[in-house]
Amino acid sequence: MDLETPVRTLLSSLDLELYDLEMVKGTLNVVVTKPGGVDLESLTKANRAIGEWLDLNDPFDAKYTLDVSSPGLERKLRTVDHFRSALGHVVTLRQLRSGEATRRLEGVVTAVSDTTVTLDDEQIGLVEIAFDQLERARTVFSWGGEAKPSPSRGKPALKKSVSTPKKKG
Repeated sequence: MDLETPVRTLLSSLDLELYDLEMVKGTLNVVVTKPGGVDLESLTKANRAIGEWLDLNDPFDAKYTLDVSSPGLERKLRTVDHFRSALGHVVTLRQLRSGEATRRLEGVVTAVSDTTVTLDDEQIGLVEIAFDQLERARTVFSWGGEAKPSPSRGKPALKKSVSTPKKKG
């Protein structure tokens, strides 16, 4: 049964977009987005609407768990559309190579076709990888700016003073 179409329709009525839909080990993972981010109230409404639709249509033979969430800061990349949304962003991925060890790459996505993604890897430069060679991939969130130095790293510590109360008289 096609779940993507009805789930997209339900989410659209809540001003949400479907980012990913995947059944993994008895859990139906529904990942939603919206411009400006997803709040808890939106997730609750989406969970309720999808849950009610699933109860009415009963698409699964076995027990399952429904999990509705936002993609988070570091988004899982599984589909061509996911990689297209990551154009110009830093990603990390694991490439499966026949007869060789899995290769870990990190860099900026520079191009995406229907069958490949091109990554400007920090170490080896431009690499084109077929989607069927990807073990897993995700975006990388950079917290920005350099960390502030701590007092133990050369910055002088604040002087502490102790005052003693004086007696009158």
